[in-house]
Amino acid sequence: MSTAARARLDPVDPSLLRGLRDHVHEALRRAIVSGEIPSGAALNERQLAEELGVSTTPIKEALRRLENEGLAVTEPRRGTRVTFDARQAEEMALARAALEGMIARLAAQRVDDAALAAIQATVEQMRAATAEGDVPRLIALNEQFHDAIHDASGCRYLHRLIEGQRVYDHTARSIILGDAEERGRAFAEHAAIFEALARRDPDAAETAMRDHVVRSGRHHVKAAFDRRKEQAS
Repeated sequence: MSTAARARLDPVDPSLLRGLRDHVHEALRRAIVSGEIPSGAALNERQLAEELGVSTTPIKEALRRLENEGLAVTEPRRGTRVTFDARQAEEMALARAALEGMIARLAAQRVDDAALAAIQATVEQMRAATAEGDVPRLIALNEQFHDAIHDASGCRYLHRLIEGQRVYDHTARSIILGDAEERGRAFAEHAAIFEALARRDPDAAETAMRDHVVRSGRHHVKAAFDRRKEQAS
């Protein structure tokens, strides 16, 4: 009895595979940055694959990416473990504050009217998203606001330095902006940064930006790590 012929299957779209890998990586990164997976915790490939309902292949890639981002480390015969902790989170916030502050200073000196108008439009969108409690929209607008200031500054070198923290910043913002009071404080701080830029005041722009990033970083540390201490006690 012959086997019935069937049509040849088309290859799976690689974009679908990339989507799964990105989803697994984002899920693990968010769990680490939020403090749900604490510093020192082992990241077992088979256990994670079972929990996420995937094969170990995207898990292996996610662990490599986490290590490249400085959130985990792999040691011979000991496997992979989380290294991200409150101290590292605070150090990253302080480093970002220094870079963002200098970028804001230079932006205040170099910004033109067209760039100011674009930043103001973003601030007004942030005002509406804050009032509506639209967290995903606020995260996107936050990144748009900072990117616009980077562009206005013309600081390509400083922008490249800060790009390495983008993955951390995106996840941290999703945690920070989930709090209604924090959304209000963050908007007021962004508005103050814009006002300093509009006045072409380098000192005020640098101070407003630096203070905003430092305070937001401390809020993230408190939300992610103090909560875990409370749960453990």
